[in-house]
Amino acid sequence: MFFIMTISNRKKQYIETVEKNITKITQYTIFNRTFRHNDRKFHKFLVEPDLNVLVVGIGNGDLLASLNPAVGVGIDISQKMVEFAAKKYQSLNFIHHDIDNKIDILKHPIVGKQKFDVVILSDQIGLCDDIQKTFENIQALCHSNTRLIISYYTKHWEWLLKLAEAVGLKVKQPEQNLLSTTDIEKIAELSGFEVIRKEYRQFIPFPLLGLDIVFNKFFGTLPGFRRLCLRTYVVARPHQTHEKKPYSATVVIPCRNEKGNIESAIKRLPQFCDNIEIIYVEGHSKDGTWEEVLRVKEAYPDLNIKAFQQTGKGKADAVHLAFSKATGDVFMILDADLTVPPEQLPKFYQVISSGQGDFVNGTRLIYPMEDQAMRFLNFLANKTFSWLFSYLLSQRFTDTLCGTKVFLGSDYKRIMKQREFFGDFDPFGDFELIFGASKLNMKVVEVPIRYQARSYGETQISRFRHGVILLRMVVHAYKKLKFSV
Repeated sequence: MFFIMTISNRKKQYIETVEKNITKITQYTIFNRTFRHNDRKFHKFLVEPDLNVLVVGIGNGDLLASLNPAVGVGIDISQKMVEFAAKKYQSLNFIHHDIDNKIDILKHPIVGKQKFDVVILSDQIGLCDDIQKTFENIQALCHSNTRLIISYYTKHWEWLLKLAEAVGLKVKQPEQNLLSTTDIEKIAELSGFEVIRKEYRQFIPFPLLGLDIVFNKFFGTLPGFRRLCLRTYVVARPHQTHEKKPYSATVVIPCRNEKGNIESAIKRLPQFCDNIEIIYVEGHSKDGTWEEVLRVKEAYPDLNIKAFQQTGKGKADAVHLAFSKATGDVFMILDADLTVPPEQLPKFYQVISSGQGDFVNGTRLIYPMEDQAMRFLNFLANKTFSWLFSYLLSQRFTDTLCGTKVFLGSDYKRIMKQREFFGDFDPFGDFELIFGASKLNMKVVEVPIRYQARSYGETQISRFRHGVILLRMVVHAYKKLKFSV
């Protein structure tokens, strides 16, 4: 524990208020139980279990404990609050300290030697005397893949919170910093963080004859209405140095009835890194695609080519089979129709190797297309689904249906663990990757590509049948990403 040498009068007032009312603050009442439960639930949605987690502003310790951390550390400026939480959760580490004091925190035997996977600033941003300095101090506790979660109340709720204090439903607090989501985002960027997503929850943060459940799960997640919610969550990551890392790569080419494109795919593939593994996965073709794959593999002995036939069906099954055999650091999907030119893959690799993004998605809807490259109805479907998924995922997507996606193999393993949350719902494979990446707070980057017309074969997509499936997946995603949390 630490002795706090110098703190502001406002923080002294906060400590005095908290320690005078610690019983009331740490207990659950009919008015705060709903809010605290929903707040813990959404933090748990944002944070994977078994990570190294630091929570600044510990409350009664329940938030940190609910995240099931591998290493859990809580920091608070109230000595009595720390003692209360430490007694309640003896397996976790609670420290009496002011996060604004960087020098002392780095000397702590646990915190000073630890780089955290997740840092949560829970309602403490309102007390910071210098928010930019606080964020900069947190930087010293982060590694390149750390996620900073800032949870705070929306400033237009200020008058209602003051009213709750006046009638005794909430402990009176000293004046707080009034911050919009944009304010938080801009200060985070000044401090070396990059905001990934912004979320809003708790339209009605107290029980209201069951109506709170309806409003929170439905209206509170809809565009327009969600800005009226009490709770704001900003997720950020440290700015990357963009120093290129020498990753190896695996290029997966799922193919069905694509005989005429097999050799062209590797002839056109640039040598964008020192070690490129190419994996063809053939799926029940009727035009001799498998035989062509074997011929090409023999014809190019200097290339690291592997070939597999899937026993299951669908692109998702083919991609998962290939990734289970892949040895590269970076996983890349290249559709065998070559409507996304292989020559574009170095752009995707550059984003990952430089740290600009964690999940790279191609977008075909920026540049003009070749005649017949995308049918008009397909174009409309892409636009519609892009808007829906941008809303659902809280990151911008212009072309979710582009087959070219690139990410680290280590992140693929994490994404696959999200199947327990989402279920096995995606026959295409695109959306379970996108949804998983979003839930993991991975930074999504879109790379514009020039979409080309097929030179061989016919599309494997049945527009109307697959469109119905996609609509079902949108509903499924809404239930999982918005309604259930």
